[in-house]
Amino acid sequence: MNANRYPPMATRSESWYARRGKRLLDVALAAPALLLAGPVLLPVALALAWQNGGPWLFRQPRPGRHGHIFTFYKLQTMTDRRDAQGRLLPDAARLPRLGRWVRATSLDELPQLWNVLRGDLSLVGPRPLLVQYLPLYSPEQARRHAVRPGITGWAQVNGRNALSWEQKFAFDVWYVDNLSFGLDLRILLRTVARVLGARDITAAGQATTTAFTGSPASASLSAPTSEPSSS
Repeated sequence: MNANRYPPMATRSESWYARRGKRLLDVALAAPALLLAGPVLLPVALALAWQNGGPWLFRQPRPGRHGHIFTFYKLQTMTDRRDAQGRLLPDAARLPRLGRWVRATSLDELPQLWNVLRGDLSLVGPRPLLVQYLPLYSPEQARRHAVRPGITGWAQVNGRNALSWEQKFAFDVWYVDNLSFGLDLRILLRTVARVLGARDITAAGQATTTAFTGSPASASLSAPTSEPSSS
């Protein structure tokens, strides 16, 4: 038995849409989107392969619904440059101009459409984070795993990497408790606007984002009872 798996958790999101409709919407949108993305993915992948000296596809285990581990795909935007001792250089030194542009346009997320078709991801849901974060979540934060993770989510359209980890998790848990077709549609439309504006790609002063090391005991870990403010 996988010790990292969370048991199924009851949520307020047990409507027909949550149980069946959301998956139908995922397949209906992801399949044509992946076909349309092909002509864009090919030249970008070739350019990244040239930049990286080989690898263009990033693969990593990530926890999905109830903590089940799956293989997560992205375009490989960072190089494997190392120092004289063989240690990886900081993120900023391994993210060339091409990689920055691919991230800023969110083209690196396109391979996750395959994850959606496989059923690992939904188009909308809490972002799948690193496996090593699993034991660091509070019980309230862990409720983000009650639904299938997503390519985009409520936290991503309310600040993305400009948010603190506690703010992100509050948005994630609020989404779990308020999942609906209308909310998913709203998130998808706001995602398009944010991608076009290249907003909140990285945390302040970081090339990517800071690692999660656990929330301080003094932090508020409860999800808000009403829609969180993005300010």
